[in-house]
Amino acid sequence: MAESDTIFALATPPGRSALAVFRISGAQAGQILVKLSGRVVPEARRVVLRAIFDPDSGEKIDTGLATFFEGPASFTGEDLLELTVHGGRGVVNALASILRRFDRVRPAEPGEFTRRAYSAGKFDLSQAEAIADLIDSETEFQRRQALRLLDNGLGHKAEGWRRTLLQISVELESVLDFSDEGDVGEAQVKELIARAEELRVEILRTRDAGVRSLALRNGFTVVIAGAPNVGKSTLFNMLAGSDLAIVTEYAGTTRDLLSVDLDLDGVPVRLVDTAGVRDTLDPVEAIGVERARSAIVSADLVVRLQSGDVDSCKDGSSKDLTVWSKADRFTPPSGLMAISNCDLDSIAKLVEAIRDRALSAVGDGSEGMLARQRHLDAMTVSLDALNRLKELCLSDRLELGAEECRIVNAALGGISGSFGTEELLGEIFARFCIGK
Repeated sequence: MAESDTIFALATPPGRSALAVFRISGAQAGQILVKLSGRVVPEARRVVLRAIFDPDSGEKIDTGLATFFEGPASFTGEDLLELTVHGGRGVVNALASILRRFDRVRPAEPGEFTRRAYSAGKFDLSQAEAIADLIDSETEFQRRQALRLLDNGLGHKAEGWRRTLLQISVELESVLDFSDEGDVGEAQVKELIARAEELRVEILRTRDAGVRSLALRNGFTVVIAGAPNVGKSTLFNMLAGSDLAIVTEYAGTTRDLLSVDLDLDGVPVRLVDTAGVRDTLDPVEAIGVERARSAIVSADLVVRLQSGDVDSCKDGSSKDLTVWSKADRFTPPSGLMAISNCDLDSIAKLVEAIRDRALSAVGDGSEGMLARQRHLDAMTVSLDALNRLKELCLSDRLELGAEECRIVNAALGGISGSFGTEELLGEIFARFCIGK
């Protein structure tokens, strides 16, 4: 679709609400307000009260607030209009229908407002992704991290690395120029290697520090595992605060994975209940057991339940937090964390233990700058190329070093969007909500 079109979208969640906000961006934003209200465009950034009419029939649709932002001093860099109307579905549907009738005005695609802002140079690609993370943040730590990345985007750092790489490339070309005259000094090559090594160390340090920030965005997965009837679903329901899982005295009740997202004082945790692990001839239960084993393998933490009335599961891993359940009925072994559904303090201690393990893995959002797997991949590609550049310099094959510099430049440019392809941009912005 043409980027010259004026676009519109509902910026608030659909459905019945007190208010609904429409965003309209493009060259016709001001004239749309004129046609809807029959009055001139107000002063930029001034909120005005306007009656809104159907331009064709003259029927009044609603009375709402209008704010006009003149480009380029707007979020998208274009003329932008925000209309706040009542949130009834009748009002929203009527206004959307009217906007569709304007020539060269169309509904926005997912993330198109932010993409236009990116194209206007309002921020780099990593900051655009941080906006998406800020919208999607569900815990305090995720919000903190997204806002920090938005204010100090990884793209700025990547562009700084690219400037350093340019200096390395210039040094490399200089050395190659003198090599034609047979006058390449050892000191020049050492200087080239030293600069490349400084850049490699800085990228490596940022990548390693960012692993936890990437984990915070994805959340920390906790799987409750154990033999049938050991109390997994009872614990799951208590931690979830709702009866999501069926609890009976019959073994094999849970057949599929159940999950719920929790906010443990800022730490995002996905809690997963699984089928009891055992050998079974029931084909449906066998599928559930296999899914349980797969969930255990991919989990960040496995709360492995044991009990005095159930044989312990033979499976185990280094990710296990072994917990004795039904402690009100069966005395726990010495040194083992014990819980009971009759003892809320024991459940609270388990929650604290889970949170501590999760916090050590994902952090609190105050460190690291990675937010996407593609950022991690770009840094890994850059580090590999810089390693090869060092080896080429040491083996006196400087003429091949220019290709390694090109690889690093392209990888780092992909972080900020300097070298972003249309396919990459389309994939990234398609994940945004419609009104953003």
